[in-house]
Amino acid sequence: MSNRAGSPRITPEMLLRAYAIGIFPMAESRHDPHLYWIDPDARGILPLDDFHVPRSLKKTVLKGSFQVTADRAFEDVVAGCAEPAPGRRQTWINDTIFDLCRKLHVMGYAHSVETWLDGELVGGLYGVALGGAFFGESMFSRETDASKVALVHLVARLKRGGFALLDTQFVTKHLERFGAIEISRDIYRKHLTEALKHRASFPTELPMNALSETLNGIAR
Repeated sequence: MSNRAGSPRITPEMLLRAYAIGIFPMAESRHDPHLYWIDPDARGILPLDDFHVPRSLKKTVLKGSFQVTADRAFEDVVAGCAEPAPGRRQTWINDTIFDLCRKLHVMGYAHSVETWLDGELVGGLYGVALGGAFFGESMFSRETDASKVALVHLVARLKRGGFALLDTQFVTKHLERFGAIEISRDIYRKHLTEALKHRASFPTELPMNALSETLNGIAR
């Protein structure tokens, strides 16, 4: 279910209130000036304690081929998510969403995880943190496994920071490999209500033991 967002002008505070009741914005395309409020019947989540890392990816993470950071290049990550990619000629991230996310980042609500190779940004993801809920927005990759490594580091940070819910909006074949599941709108809202009661913080630094626990599937 979706509704077109009209006036008044959407503010970061309005966007946070929307996330808190379980809806999120999307645009039809990169150059569409309008936003649509999305409230799907079924919602994708990635249970943090059931996060699964494929064996080959675990080796890649442990090898340390990529340097991984957080909140170091937020706007560049959003721009990467908004650019066309193989199999994706259009993006739902328009200028309004880009500007709102940038403001939420400055306010401390939006965060990014970046993957680097030889000093170049090659992948990453971003999302919005509210209470103990993290709303994953988008990811991109310019090198094999770059966004997947970012996802592993994101989950490790969320577990470390005391988050209770990772919202993926929808479930894709890609996310299913990590344990993502689809739940009804009503069940999702119950999870969201509980998660918002948690006091969590997004850590920009990640101790090696926290990453190891995530790779080994250790629940909190």
